[in-house]
Amino acid sequence: MKKESKLYTITFTFVVTFVFVFVLSFLNSATSERVSQNQRLFTIKAILNGFGIEYKNDIEALNIFKKNVLIQKIDGVNIYSTVVEGKKLYGIIFTGNGLWSTISGFVATDENVERIAGVDFISQNETPGLGGRIEENWFKEQFKSEKLIDGRITVTAIGQADENHENGKVDAITGATQTSKAVEKIINEYLEKLRVILGVKQ
Repeated sequence: MKKESKLYTITFTFVVTFVFVFVLSFLNSATSERVSQNQRLFTIKAILNGFGIEYKNDIEALNIFKKNVLIQKIDGVNIYSTVVEGKKLYGIIFTGNGLWSTISGFVATDENVERIAGVDFISQNETPGLGGRIEENWFKEQFKSEKLIDGRITVTAIGQADENHENGKVDAITGATQTSKAVEKIINEYLEKLRVILGVKQ
């Protein structure tokens, strides 16, 4: 009887453990798939935003992306291109170190990499209310149509938003100068990478 009782306990424990592990594995797999899909959607929307292509919802964003954005792998790097209002635009996903986290996003330019079409962010974990404000529209809108001076964008004095699109300058975020400067450094690195890949001169 004791042996049967012990065998029952072992079997029961094994079955419960097996079921528990199976359920956890299933949930992890399902969650990973959802996370992957969400990350892809965030990326697609950032690319469309960078190109200045409007969409009404997630489904429309996916459809517009498939129909209008070409992806070419050049030198191992994905280069995105599209045509907006008759103008050819190119873009590249960027990633680099912020003050507290890795910052990734998308920057689009004209075909000669002389003027930024737009910038959007895919992921960042900078300080909320400070560096995290790089995702605010006023900050991102500064980059739109900004002319590159000597091939670069420059983050300058703190203000509400630099509205001059011919000086190659954008305002830093109050209290987040280091994150703002990190964004400047990352974007300039990838603008140069895009320039080299496309074979255009500064």
